[in-house]
Amino acid sequence: MPKMKTKSSAKKRFKVTATGKVMAGQAGKRHGMIKRHKKFIRDARGTTTLSAPDAKIVKSYMPYDR
Repeated sequence: MPKMKTKSSAKKRFKVTATGKVMAGQAGKRHGMIKRHKKFIRDARGTTTLSAPDAKIVKSYMPYDR
């Protein structure tokens, strides 16, 4: 059997932790920071874990990162 291919867009955007959770960058910080509250900007730093339904989809894009 040939190897399954990993979606290039997914491997650039997501990281699977050792426990199997999917890490992703925070949404909503590309532009328009002037209208965001300071609390939102602070809370949206770094990365976050995806919810279980979203993580299931992302893991199907990366078959060898489990």
